[in-house]
Amino acid sequence: MRIGVATDHGGFSLKEALCGELRAQGHQMTDFGAFALDPGDDYPDFVIPLARAVASGEIERGIAICSSGVGASIAANKVPGVRAALIHDDFSAAQGVEDDDLNVICLGSRVVDERRALALVSLFLAARFSGAERHRRRLAKVAALEREVSSP
Repeated sequence: MRIGVATDHGGFSLKEALCGELRAQGHQMTDFGAFALDPGDDYPDFVIPLARAVASGEIERGIAICSSGVGASIAANKVPGVRAALIHDDFSAAQGVEDDDLNVICLGSRVVDERRALALVSLFLAARFSGAERHRRRLAKVAALEREVSSP
């Protein structure tokens, strides 16, 4: 699978560990940064390019990390076509994809450790959107809202 990952300084070491493990599993990884540990960097500078790549289809799924995961989630969801969520439990990691077509998982590096993060990402990547009519209907309403908000 084509996967993108992005973080600021808060999730730098977690990003590095996840990238290594996911590459070892055979995934194609695109790293949107940060590329060095810089305590002064800002998560939107890395998460927004990741979100745009997901929205355009350049990558299939995204992983956005910051210290809590909250800021990464907020930033990613500003890009139309992105459905990002802060995930720290198994149920939501899979159900978010199955029901809501989640395409960006957001993680907090101070909330989940490496092992837990990899387990959540694995569930996220293995899940598939159900395509059920009720889920398509709900997503259509979200897409309509995105169009309304982005129209002048």
